[in-house]
Amino acid sequence: MIKLFVGLGNPGSDYEATRHNAGFWWIDALARELKVTLQPERSYWGLAARTTLQGQAVWLLQPQTFMNLSGKSVSALARFFKIMPQEILVIHDELDIIPGQAKLKRGGGHAGHNGLRDIHAQLGSADYWRLRIGIGHPGDRADVANWVLKKPAPEQRTLIEDSIAHSIKAWPMLLSGDMDKAMLQIHTTKPPRPKPPRPSPAPSPSPDADSSTDPKAVD
Repeated sequence: MIKLFVGLGNPGSDYEATRHNAGFWWIDALARELKVTLQPERSYWGLAARTTLQGQAVWLLQPQTFMNLSGKSVSALARFFKIMPQEILVIHDELDIIPGQAKLKRGGGHAGHNGLRDIHAQLGSADYWRLRIGIGHPGDRADVANWVLKKPAPEQRTLIEDSIAHSIKAWPMLLSGDMDKAMLQIHTTKPPRPKPPRPSPAPSPSPDADSSTDPKAVD
């Protein structure tokens, strides 16, 4: 089961609405769902909340170390409470997934994500779960740093929030360790509704059909 939910992002008002903070947005949504409040925890270099669900202590965490040092916060809390890597879910932004989708996986590489890179190093393991929130790709690797630190366009933000709302519904399955069911919930998304076809313009009436020009109409 998942005992530690970690959302990745950067602290401060300058970053709170940027794509790189999608993990923070997810944890904020889960905190509202569970009716808990994140509080500063100096011992873990983050904002954290602890609650008891299904008889088990569960933590929510937003590292406040900036993205590149996320592992410092995660490892401090996990080691103190003896939480194993496979009991950790890290929620983060994902360039290779389009906005509106999220994907759950366990293990694997960090794919250049600096938050994951540091968590790998600090935990000494890649065997933790990840929930990847799609933010889309700018199309050019040279633009990636600027892309993740900018606010998404309003329609993209709506899609990202939709994927968060959808994946949040899997929290009871994540908590109970039913990862196959959680994956099915998260990966099954409704296709967007097709736009209704535009009505065809009404044909212009022919002169013969216009009674005002018909000589018989004025007799």
